[in-house]
Amino acid sequence: MYLGWNFDNDKPIYLQICERIKNQLATGEIGSGEKIKPVREFALEAGVNPNTMQKALSELEKEGFLISERTSGRRATDNTEDIRVLKLSLADTATGKYLLQMSTLGYGKQQTSEFILNYGGNENGTL
Repeated sequence: MYLGWNFDNDKPIYLQICERIKNQLATGEIGSGEKIKPVREFALEAGVNPNTMQKALSELEKEGFLISERTSGRRATDNTEDIRVLKLSLADTATGKYLLQMSTLGYGKQQTSEFILNYGGNENGTL
């Protein structure tokens, strides 16, 4: 579930961990209320220092995406509204990046919309 961690040197690792976990929450890869691995195990899997992982998980707790339970570790939030808002926010960010990139290439809104409408994606013509 948490395999394949690759980090970019341009951004702090703990923030990249936060982003990855948020994406996993938004897509359902980490389920609502699901127990999260212990810090040391999670850090070992990601190939980071346990302090870095702790910082990321603490940040996600502050944001309300993880809940710490004294005797049983952490679990993902079961607040479906928070997850819905997170998913919308991630989609908005992705859309903004796409629109900026298309603008940089010289395409306006109308042309960009046409690209989306005509996108083939794969052999089946679906995303």
